[in-house]
Amino acid sequence: MQAPEDDRRTMQPPPVPADEPERLAALARTGLLDTPPAAAFDRITRSVAGLLNVPMALISLVDEKRQWFLSRFGVDVTETPREVSFCGHAVAARETLLVVDAWRDPRFAGNPLVTGAPHIRAYLGVPLLGADGHALGTLCVLDRRVRAFTPEERQIVERYARAVGLLIRR
Repeated sequence: MQAPEDDRRTMQPPPVPADEPERLAALARTGLLDTPPAAAFDRITRSVAGLLNVPMALISLVDEKRQWFLSRFGVDVTETPREVSFCGHAVAARETLLVVDAWRDPRFAGNPLVTGAPHIRAYLGVPLLGADGHALGTLCVLDRRVRAFTPEERQIVERYARAVGLLIRR
């Protein structure tokens, strides 16, 4: 994959949410970190990837130093450092994050997940809210091409994220 003409690549690590200690405690209480794959979560990532015709979909949990993938479709690794996570930005903002072209976005242009494998170009991530309202991670879809997800596609991911949130709270 060839970089655009602008060869100055920058990256901004995700900000730390104001409620970070409480958020991390809520995440720990779920008991989901480092658990084996679960069919219910895997069905969701496969389904949302198929519906949006994307090569990758993840359910990520953002821990203190990493984002760990509770479920993954089209991605081989089980975690990445938090400082390179797109999902960390969505968690900190507590709102849906849409990145149409990561090469052109100063937060992500120099990110190793953009400049190297898996070559993320577009991202749509929706925060997963725990029982007490803290953003624990995201349901996200990723593409290797520039993509402006439609409002309907965004709604699909948001609906599935609410379902994941309910499963997490069980």
